[in-house]
Amino acid sequence: MRVLIVDDEPAARARLRRLLAAEADVAELLEAPDAPAALALARGLAVPPDLALLDIEMPGGSGVQLAAALREAGVRCVVFSTAHAEHALRAFELAALDYLLKPYTAERLGAALARVRERLARPPEPVGEWWVAGERLRLADVQWISAADNYIELHLPPRSLLERATLADALVRPGWAARFLRVHRSHAVNPAHVQRIERLGSGEAVLTLGCGAALRVSRGYRAALDRFAP
Repeated sequence: MRVLIVDDEPAARARLRRLLAAEADVAELLEAPDAPAALALARGLAVPPDLALLDIEMPGGSGVQLAAALREAGVRCVVFSTAHAEHALRAFELAALDYLLKPYTAERLGAALARVRERLARPPEPVGEWWVAGERLRLADVQWISAADNYIELHLPPRSLLERATLADALVRPGWAARFLRVHRSHAVNPAHVQRIERLGSGEAVLTLGCGAALRVSRGYRAALDRFAP
């Protein structure tokens, strides 16, 4: 197991190093003091870490945002290690395997590592699939996503599914940024389902999807039209 520790406190990183050194299957330990350094490290490796142990409140970016980027970079497992309990729900929405509240014991860390080993023993989950409300769906089948306060609505006509997340957070999940294109502050579209583009004045446009739905491209997102064929 290759483990990446990300924490801005040197003492916290040192304690994790000591605890992980006692684990026979931990073959390599990497560490970074903040989110930008961690992401650069992960992206620069030929083989990404198996596990990232992340603090949440750090200079240079939130550990929650970092988790999504690391998953995109190929890190299979994420466990949060933090003194802040209030981020637990958001962490599990990002498919974190565990949430360790500082200070925690070696036994509590061991329980988290047991979950990691179980996950690593399974085949990697398909990148193009996602769980919503207990239901597995193919992202390729989602024609567009719309914002609904603190929720997003995933549209797979004739049905839609509701999930607690903001549109901005959803679009940084592993695989989502490559699949969906934001064309308005309230919605993002799957370009594979766009059948027709009607360009309007002032950089706006209307996209017609395969299901017949029409989505507006606002002026603030007119650069997104470059992703479509003329």
